[in-house]
Amino acid sequence: MRFGFIAKHRGAWPVNLLCGALGVSRSGYYAWLSRPRSKRSLDDEIVGNLVRQSFIASDRTYGARRVWHDVLAEGLSCGLHRIERLMRQQALKARPRRRGLPKDRGERNGIAGNLLDRQFQAASPNQKWVADFTYIWTAEGWLYVAVVLDLFSRRAVGWSMQNSMTSQLVADALMMAVWRRGKPSSLLHHSDQGSQYTSEHFQGLLREQGITCSMSRAGEVWDNSAMESFFSSLKTERTARKVYRSRAEARSDVFDYIERFYNPTRRHSTLGYLSPIAFEAAIKA
Repeated sequence: MRFGFIAKHRGAWPVNLLCGALGVSRSGYYAWLSRPRSKRSLDDEIVGNLVRQSFIASDRTYGARRVWHDVLAEGLSCGLHRIERLMRQQALKARPRRRGLPKDRGERNGIAGNLLDRQFQAASPNQKWVADFTYIWTAEGWLYVAVVLDLFSRRAVGWSMQNSMTSQLVADALMMAVWRRGKPSSLLHHSDQGSQYTSEHFQGLLREQGITCSMSRAGEVWDNSAMESFFSSLKTERTARKVYRSRAEARSDVFDYIERFYNPTRRHSTLGYLSPIAFEAAIKA
């Protein structure tokens, strides 16, 4: 096993360094290297290729037991433990099964009326902001992503990511938007009736900033369809087919999507096929 490790990594580190670190002699390594491969090693290579083919064909969703049955169907006889070992050696790990979708169990306080009334056009920046949050699965658990869009240009002017769906999550997204755009005047903020948005914490921020609150009617997702469209694009174009091994990895990818693709580059049919930043620049010119 140690000689195999050296053979695998000798392109990255000198052989003498690897031998010293693993406590084997260089002569022993080179003697091992010149020996003919064992039948088991050759068989492992054949089975390992079938294991990888099965795993890739399943879109990286198969665990060892399903891969094992694929290998058996090819006419090869081997045990489940061998499949598990070959999968570990190739770092083949199935996508983690998702838990049930998270539920908002917080109390809903004051609920505002639907002042936006599905009027998703704005004549200038900072007239109408829409907000919502979604969740992205990672191997460490859910990552919650809150976003604020300016309906004038569909630009994501504020966002926040946390491990839990608290009022602080949506408050941070709002304050990023205020920091970027400046303290607004005559601004309407629209969201759903989630406990995060109805909380005294968030409602107090809206009052401090002089922002008028609007909320979708209960169960009417189309009352905030602009936000639904944004999250649909985020998931379809970036996150849906990825397996994030950590929340940090997912955060980095969502940041990349928003700040390096969506805002500066992604073309919108509602904006004459300009990106949000290009649309705002064209209006100013």
